[in-house]
Amino acid sequence: MHASVSNKSSLWYSLLYCFLAGLLPVLSYADTPVLSAIEGFGVEVKNAEITLQGNSYVLSADIDYQLSARAKEALQNGVPLYWDVHIKTLQHRDYFWDKTLVSTGIRYRIQYHALLNMYRVRNEGSGELYNFSTLSAALGLMSMIRDFRVMDKAVSAPGERYAVGIKVTLDRDALPLPLRPVAYTNPQWYLSSDWTLWPLTK
Repeated sequence: MHASVSNKSSLWYSLLYCFLAGLLPVLSYADTPVLSAIEGFGVEVKNAEITLQGNSYVLSADIDYQLSARAKEALQNGVPLYWDVHIKTLQHRDYFWDKTLVSTGIRYRIQYHALLNMYRVRNEGSGELYNFSTLSAALGLMSMIRDFRVMDKAVSAPGERYAVGIKVTLDRDALPLPLRPVAYTNPQWYLSSDWTLWPLTK
C-alpha cells in the first residue's frame, strides 16, 4: 500500500517536472524583452515623422540597433542576419479594430566578409548594396529611414484619423538550421522591437 502511494507520488512529481521543464523555453521567451533591456541589447524605434510630399505621405524614422554578444559572434563567423522593418498605415475606428490601409516594409541583410574585412548591407527590396569597414557604420545605414512613401494622399478622407505603425523584427527563420533552436530559446536572440504608432497629421 505504501509502495503504491510512493510510486504515485513519484509519478506525479515526474509529470510536474516535465510540465515545468516544457514551460521553461516559453517563459524564457516571454521574458526576453525585459531581459534584453537589462542586458543592453535589442531594437527600438526612436522617433518617426510622417509628412506630406506632393501627393504622398512619406516616413522618416530612426531605429536603434543594439546587437547582443551572440549576434555579433554569429556575424563575425559569416552568418547573415536579416531584419524586416514592417510599416503599416492604420485608419482609426471607434467601434471596430483599426483598419489597415497599407502594409509595406523594408528587408535588410547584413553580413560580415572576413576576406574583405568589411560588413555588407543589402536592401533586399531595391537590391542596393553597401560596404562598411565597421559594424556601427553598417547598422547606421539600417538605422535611418528617410522619405519612405507610406500612403497616397488620395486614400485619406477628411475627418478621419490615421496612424503609421513601425515594427522591426529579426528573421530567426532565416538563420542557418542548426542555429534556429538556440535563437528561439536564448534571450540574446530577441532582437526585435514592439509596434510603435505615430499619428499621421494631414
